[in-house]
Amino acid sequence: MFKKIIVIGSPGSGKSTFSRKLRDVTGLPLYYLDMINHKSDRTTASREDFDRQLNEIMLTDKWIIDGNYQRTLEMRLKKCDTAFLLDFPLEVCLAGAAERVGKKREDMPWVEDELDEEFRQWIVDFPATKLPEIYRMLERYDNKNIVIFKSRQEMEKYLQKLEKEYLND
Repeated sequence: MFKKIIVIGSPGSGKSTFSRKLRDVTGLPLYYLDMINHKSDRTTASREDFDRQLNEIMLTDKWIIDGNYQRTLEMRLKKCDTAFLLDFPLEVCLAGAAERVGKKREDMPWVEDELDEEFRQWIVDFPATKLPEIYRMLERYDNKNIVIFKSRQEMEKYLQKLEKEYLND
């Protein structure tokens, strides 16, 4: 069914949670772009190192890649068969980002100790600055399986249906 999936959406929308559930249902290997970009000492990988690691992943025949990183979105869209966009209301994303503060996560190499103002502003600006371009890119790839969720309820229903399909295979 699926072989190469990308999961995109605003920070705090639940991309990583959704990606983990997809991994658990499909058995596909999951890669977090945040884990490629961020180091445990809170520095970031060089652009070259990030691109090299991402390209190595995309050369394999099965994957789920979680994260926006808009600079590399087009190359991931070219290689994927399915794109999931979590397009949730701003309040949902802000609450999601706030909820993960202080929690250890497999998608980040450190525990966030606060929702800093710069990151909060990134989330606030996302619908106006990033989302329109994401939709424009998705329109150019209408040959792909593109699934857009507008609520967590839609997302959960989809996962439940998918789980039943995989159990019946």
